[in-house]
Amino acid sequence: MKVAVLDINGQKTGREIDILDSVFAIEPNDHAIYLDVKQHLANKRQGTHKAKERAEIKGSTRKIKKQKGTGTARAGSIKSPIFRGGGRVFGPRVRDYSQKLNKKVKRLARRSALSQKMAADHLFVIEDFSFDTPKTKDFIKVLEAFKATDKKSTFVLNAENKNVYLSARNLERSNVVSHSELNTYAVMNSNVLYIAESQIESLQEILGK
Repeated sequence: MKVAVLDINGQKTGREIDILDSVFAIEPNDHAIYLDVKQHLANKRQGTHKAKERAEIKGSTRKIKKQKGTGTARAGSIKSPIFRGGGRVFGPRVRDYSQKLNKKVKRLARRSALSQKMAADHLFVIEDFSFDTPKTKDFIKVLEAFKATDKKSTFVLNAENKNVYLSARNLERSNVVSHSELNTYAVMNSNVLYIAESQIESLQEILGK
């Protein structure tokens, strides 16, 4: 498949690049996308939540009232969950939420996500660009050229392009990553995806296996 290469002004450069159908034009596997996104979000959870249960509460162990004759239910501990300040029943414990997923499924998910964006005409190949100094104003001009200021956008650029990354860091809707950092969640969470010409080959090497 041939795709036109755009410049940072959003105009066609007159050049086209060949991309692999096996990466950007497959039949999307929705379940693989679901599994990969689910794993990504699960792995981001800290799992440090904790509530004290009955055995962990500090307090007296004496019986708080006599067993019979009070006219109310019997009670043996101030640390009981039915009392204020008592332990919590089945409270959250520290746990690891991370999940495992086969590498082949993850590659299929990324290929499926990229293919969805390409089919929807939300994926564009752009020429490589860089900034002399980090300036958010310059990056906003690029977004304006692509009419993407009000959209969630992800730019896949060279990992050494630090000034562009710093320029986009303050923008909530924009994300700049390298080809090795691009994951299924980042693709699906973006309205538009811009991939630098130099990163296409690297992506195809990783996902075309």
